[in-house]
Amino acid sequence: MLCAVMRRVLTSAVALTAAVAVTACGDSSGLPANESAAVKRGAELFTQRCNGCHTLGTVSGEGSTSDLTDRERVDGPNFDVRKVTDENVLYALRNGGYSGAIMPENIVVGKDAADVAAFLAKYSGVEAQKNRTDDENKARDSAR
Repeated sequence: MLCAVMRRVLTSAVALTAAVAVTACGDSSGLPANESAAVKRGAELFTQRCNGCHTLGTVSGEGSTSDLTDRERVDGPNFDVRKVTDENVLYALRNGGYSGAIMPENIVVGKDAADVAAFLAKYSGVEAQKNRTDDENKARDSAR
């Protein structure tokens, strides 16, 4: 009996420690702590509704394939390499993407759609920008 009570106390202590550790780490979205509430909400909605088909490393989304021989019909654009604007995102959300083949129309609407658009406009294309910068640096170095 005493052993069972001690086991419950120990289990509770471990669970409490884990909860405190997660809370202490702050936001797990990968966004800076000082990010706006709208962009944070957009990241949360993207994670819930878009991660299955779209890749975006900022929120650990891995829905797109990078191997053309392994593509599936549901693979959406990779937002690490594709930079989008608010207007692009809002159009795609209203109309089910640009092809209308897979993505549901109005997957998020209203303020939620605006938040997702703000998030993607800010955080999409990071890898493309990094690659452009690397290429520009290589070109500059080779010109010297």
